[in-house]
Amino acid sequence: MIRLEKRPQPSRAWSLLTPLVAVIITMFAGGLLFAALGKNPFEAIRVIFYDPLFGEFAFYYRPQLLVKGGPLILIAIGLSLGFRAGIWNIGAEGQYIMGAICGAGAGLAFYPTESVLIFPLMVIAGALGGWAWAMIPAVLKVKFGTNEILVSLMLVYVAEQMLASMSLGLLKNPEGFGFPGSRNLQGYESAFNSELIAGTGMHWGVVAAFIAVILSYVLLNKHILGYNIRLTGEAPRAARFGGVNPTRLILFCLGISGMLAGLAGLFEVSGPAGQISIDFNVGYGFTAIIVAFLGRLHPVGILLAGLLMALTYIGGEIAQGTLSLPAAAIQVFQGMLLFFLLALDVLTNFRIRLAAKGAAA
Repeated sequence: MIRLEKRPQPSRAWSLLTPLVAVIITMFAGGLLFAALGKNPFEAIRVIFYDPLFGEFAFYYRPQLLVKGGPLILIAIGLSLGFRAGIWNIGAEGQYIMGAICGAGAGLAFYPTESVLIFPLMVIAGALGGWAWAMIPAVLKVKFGTNEILVSLMLVYVAEQMLASMSLGLLKNPEGFGFPGSRNLQGYESAFNSELIAGTGMHWGVVAAFIAVILSYVLLNKHILGYNIRLTGEAPRAARFGGVNPTRLILFCLGISGMLAGLAGLFEVSGPAGQISIDFNVGYGFTAIIVAFLGRLHPVGILLAGLLMALTYIGGEIAQGTLSLPAAAIQVFQGMLLFFLLALDVLTNFRIRLAAKGAAA
């Protein structure tokens, strides 16, 4: 009979091994899924994980790792601070959308003026847009004790409706022949988040993601606020006795995560996406939750996990084109990663024991 026995202390070895084991099991389970869809599982796994890095057209796909990884890392860093403190912001997708709307709106308000001040203004507007959207569940939680999970999640659907409204209304391109969507910011030099080094995929959003990783690491390991965040997550009662102000912590964690998600939206709409449109959001806010946990809520781990998840995005797009895999199958494959990661996390706190049936009774 199999039973779980609680460990005296969490296993550090399993804590480090779990992400790697989860990736391996996900590959195996994903192969079974692809086989069930009538595809060669080995070929599908190769296309997803190998071709973007070492395939015939890898020179084109490698820069996309930074393009797609940047927003995932930026959002996941913000989420990880709250998750460490037991504050669950599940609505980063909505904050991402609002950051894009506010940032793009600030730039388009000055169209066609050319000025070096426009893009910095857009950055500030995008950050404030995401921050303000995150403050709604934050204030409701500290004032009325509402559940930040439900409130932040429900606000995603409100943000999606606002995105559609802006695409068809206030931000709609007056020269777009009636089609929904804003002007393309790639054609507006002052508002365009172009590559800093041609052919590398490196733009200001990627730079911001790397800066966020560094600052998050310093905050968590060298600052009293980071200590309070970790203490609150690991021992809430001890944190209260230690004088940690829960209201300030909630406002800070939700505010920072909203701000970083808003920045991710701004850098995306002013760069790779180029415009506000009905289908602008592609789920980065939700995928970043997987990235945060896959990276063990550690800044360096999140950096690596973000690049890995970006690889599945790119490889998934290649597989859809070359192997005719449905997009839903790729999304299921990504979801498996979080499922197996959370399942294997049990082994961090419990060990498996085999016992005879009579002995167990």
